[in-house]
Amino acid sequence: MNVSDAVASRRSIRQFLDRPVDQAVLRRVLEKAQNAPSGGNTQPWNAVMITGEPLDRLKALVADTIPQGSKAYSAEYPVYPAELEGRYAASRFGVGEAMYASLGIPREDKAQRLGMFRKNFRAFDAPVLMLVHTPRYMGLPQWSDIGMWLQTVLLLLREEGLDSCAQEAWAVYQKQVREVVALPDDHIFFCGVAIGWGDRDAAINGFPVPRESLDNVVRWEGF
Repeated sequence: MNVSDAVASRRSIRQFLDRPVDQAVLRRVLEKAQNAPSGGNTQPWNAVMITGEPLDRLKALVADTIPQGSKAYSAEYPVYPAELEGRYAASRFGVGEAMYASLGIPREDKAQRLGMFRKNFRAFDAPVLMLVHTPRYMGLPQWSDIGMWLQTVLLLLREEGLDSCAQEAWAVYQKQVREVVALPDDHIFFCGVAIGWGDRDAAINGFPVPRESLDNVVRWEGF
């Protein structure tokens, strides 16, 4: 698979097949991803890969915590800025509505929508969950570096025929993540990444995710 095909076929997968992922394949992906760029070669990314019993334990712990509501939340950071507006807010709202529409869940059916949201914390039944963290003193440039590394990982997963879903939602339950996985106290937990073999025939994995036109996001000067 060339890079263009990997970019075109990558999407956030929210339903996975019941099929394990070979550790050797994941190691191959992550070793290649170490070539991702970072300012000053700082390589600020750190990750824990979990599957099997540890993943089951994390999912069970969060499932027990969810009924406690917002009092159980302890997000590491705001996932979205409070000031989100314009095309940014419209895009976020639109993709959520398209996802629920693909499942036939109307806006007024809060129970089914909540049920779908809770699937985030089962990693959409993916067999592997990658937990990404970095030292708390890292700044915005290093977070950008982590983003470049993550995209590299996601594209290399596609090269292997695998799928993924980057999940900042896990940051809401960072305390529960830390109960299961020994993350350093001086590190901030960034996100989870569900990894596995996507069920590409599932409706939730096929709804359109439109992108802004190039002219809306790029200016050309001096050409």
